Amino acid sequence: MLRGVSLEIAAGSQIALLGQNGAGKTTLVKHFNGLLKPTSGVARVGDWDTREHTIAQLARRVGFVFQNPDDQLFKTRVRDEVAFGPMNLDLGAGEVETRVKRALALCGLEEWRDAHPYDLAPWQRRWVAIASVVAMQTPIVVLDEPTTGQDAAGLARLSALLAEWKHLGVTVIAVTHAIDFAAEQFGEFVIMAQGQIIARGGAEVLKTESVRARAALDAPQLVWLAQALGWDESPVSPDAFCDLLAARSQPH
Repeated sequence: MLRGVSLEIAAGSQIALLGQNGAGKTTLVKHFNGLLKPTSGVARVGDWDTREHTIAQLARRVGFVFQNPDDQLFKTRVRDEVAFGPMNLDLGAGEVETRVKRALALCGLEEWRDAHPYDLAPWQRRWVAIASVVAMQTPIVVLDEPTTGQDAAGLARLSALLAEWKHLGVTVIAVTHAIDFAAEQFGEFVIMAQGQIIARGGAEVLKTESVRARAALDAPQLVWLAQALGWDESPVSPDAFCDLLAARSQPH
């Protein structure tokens, strides 16, 4: 249950939504595409009140990748799964094929385009679900635990996809427990606990011990490392850590 949530997300933002299980993260993002409707207040996507539009209509604006990809895959070929959304946009066959090829390439699935999704490993099925959203080319994308089951190559591909979406101005909201990945890939964080938003901001919110304690979050590993090195500063991303290390290595 959400309690007194007030949140505005600017177009083109990339936000990591953090908190322990039961904090209300998935409940919140399900309001973005109409899977849940507010019992009080209003949820808007652009100029649309979600209570006045169907899930099918909202799917044109909000692409949603479920935490469990098995909840959204139903076709017998990967290619058909990825093509399903664009076909329902009444696009021409050529445009559908172009979108499918691009999505399969971005998600590393060309080799399995004719495979049955349930013949693939769970991490590959997750990529099929992501590819189906990529092909829709929605201006908003919600990713629910996208790092689950991903190896280093999968995380690198996800990083590249986030960069592509940023380049295109796509709004991305990622629900995740992977705080190190979030710290590396995102510049803005929304922290939830007990159905409420308790903090929002940049890297400083991940460094705030009282916020982490309330949300039952661990600090990013680089924060622990900086503390172990005796640094006063607490970088949360590899780039920030390397910059600080270089600065501290300069002769004084």
